Amino acid sequence: MLGVIDGTGKAVRRTWVVSLLMVLALLANITYVQGFQAQDLRDDPHNARQFEDRNTFDRGPIVAGGLRLAWSQKTPDGRHYRRRYLESEVFAPVTGYYSLFSQTGLESAENHFLDGDDPRLATAGLLDKIIGKPVPGGAVETTVVPAAQRAAYAALRASGARRGAAVVLDARTGAILVMASTPSYDAGEVSSLDARQAEAAFKRLNADPMKPLLNKALREVFPPGSTFKTVVAASALAAGDTARTQVRAGRGYRPPGGGQAINNDAGDIGGECDEPAIPLIDAYAQSCNTTFAFMGAVRPGNDAIADRARRYGFYRPVEVARGMDSAVSSFPRTPQPVLSALGSIGQGSTIATPLQMAMVAAASVNDGKVMRPHLVSRLRGGDGSLVQSAAPAVLDRPLTAGQAGQMRAMMEAVVREGTGKALRGTSVLGGKTGTADVEGASYNDRWFIGFGPRDDPRYAVAVLTEAPGYGAESGPIAARIIDALGD
Repeated sequence: MLGVIDGTGKAVRRTWVVSLLMVLALLANITYVQGFQAQDLRDDPHNARQFEDRNTFDRGPIVAGGLRLAWSQKTPDGRHYRRRYLESEVFAPVTGYYSLFSQTGLESAENHFLDGDDPRLATAGLLDKIIGKPVPGGAVETTVVPAAQRAAYAALRASGARRGAAVVLDARTGAILVMASTPSYDAGEVSSLDARQAEAAFKRLNADPMKPLLNKALREVFPPGSTFKTVVAASALAAGDTARTQVRAGRGYRPPGGGQAINNDAGDIGGECDEPAIPLIDAYAQSCNTTFAFMGAVRPGNDAIADRARRYGFYRPVEVARGMDSAVSSFPRTPQPVLSALGSIGQGSTIATPLQMAMVAAASVNDGKVMRPHLVSRLRGGDGSLVQSAAPAVLDRPLTAGQAGQMRAMMEAVVREGTGKALRGTSVLGGKTGTADVEGASYNDRWFIGFGPRDDPRYAVAVLTEAPGYGAESGPIAARIIDALGD
């Protein structure tokens, strides 16, 4: 009998130990899930409950130059908050929207910082995380300069273009000072707390062929026209040429294996581009198609240009804030000389975002370095304390300092005596015009990239407008924006 009791006691003890271990494991799992996986579970796309309480807390503001671009306002019932936006059509490419169903722009990139869930805001211990003690939403300070953003939007609207975009970078730091897009939209309208009103607004905007919800400065690609010749010229410099190297020109050029010849613009007939050979700086300033088509087809060739494009940032998304990245810019990698020639004059399969082309211009005034673009300068806690500051970082270096100096001289020649000479005397010191034909359309993609101001050129600008005419017509918009940065 004693042996039976002793055996039963051992079984009970084992059962108790196993049960205790299971309880401890369960508690550990609950602690892990609630303390460390809560955010991942909340963000899971299959979790519909993430949208149920999204307007019951006071999100932090998005700020630029001391102005609140986005903030939360309590509704009359005292139980909800609605997002409000300053001059939303002007700043929508920066803020994005925060609706009942989704969010974009900085509202999305810094969503958890704004609503207080970001670990960088956590000042409480593990117990507070477990019990769900709320943390005040933080403030997101952007790099955008409000006066210049307003000037860019107004100039794009006044241009009469069907669509347009402008980007300005601080070439030395990568800070995005301007990111404008037209046509735009009212973020407050799509952020309505009335689901039917918000759905109707989304339906109308999504049906608009001009894509007002799409940030054209960041998320759409266009053929860059002759502005891409900057990348081709950079590849020639990297291959050993100088701005004074004699390069092939001529009225027409037929790539090996090609059918139709690539010609210079009709307005160039009788000019320098007709000469059999001219200095690279002159071919660039006058935008000789035949020169750059030859470079793409023969020397330095497709591989060299593709490698230089990659160093400028092509072939990969460019992240400007956490999870907020660009569309991918591309130059065709191809063994076919005719396709490489066409791509080298910014036509064919070559595509780029306005952000990417501003990065191309920036390297010329930053010793050949392309800085990583960023849209957030500082993150602050709800009490105003500094949580994080942007740290400038080099993305890549497509040119040496010496080569960048020559590239800068070539861009200055464009304004001084080339296709951009209408900008002489303005705040634009150097640049490159570009006009891309759009098949079957009555308009062109009119580009200008450049830098200024004249006394201290540190701002790199890219402007795109869709309208009849030439790239030079986008140049005055660049000048207006640089003027506004100096105010």
